[in-house]
Amino acid sequence: MSEKNTQLKVSAIKDGTVLDHIPAQNVFQVVDILDLIHSDKPVTIGSNLESKSLGRKGIIKIADRFFEDEELGRIALAAPDATVNIIRDYEVVSKKKIDLPSEVIGIAKCSNPMCVTNRQPVTTRFTTIVDHKKVKLLCHYCEKTTEEFIPLRH
Repeated sequence: MSEKNTQLKVSAIKDGTVLDHIPAQNVFQVVDILDLIHSDKPVTIGSNLESKSLGRKGIIKIADRFFEDEELGRIALAAPDATVNIIRDYEVVSKKKIDLPSEVIGIAKCSNPMCVTNRQPVTTRFTTIVDHKKVKLLCHYCEKTTEEFIPLRH
């Protein structure tokens, strides 16, 4: 039996943004955070792709769309080691890591069931804390520390 080329090919985009090195289990959290379900631009989502560094990873390609740093910072909670590739005319013109924002507003849920944000229509607001390389969220309202990112549902 002869060997075949079994390389997975995901179509290239002419212009846009590629989010790479997303933990496979968090790909759809990133889709939610960036509200890509309502995008009018083509979005390609790959999940459970082989990765030397992660074992399994996800990738999201958004054609003809470029994000502000503030928008991208929000996904650091679900994908802290993700990379952002800016594509122009099929070439990577910029590649960078995502920076964790100091504050997170309106995308995470407080783990305290008694918090006002879980009982009233109040926008959530957290200060990010990095403790031994683990990201924690300190609620602005109840001051409870949330150890795990719980995404809000849109």
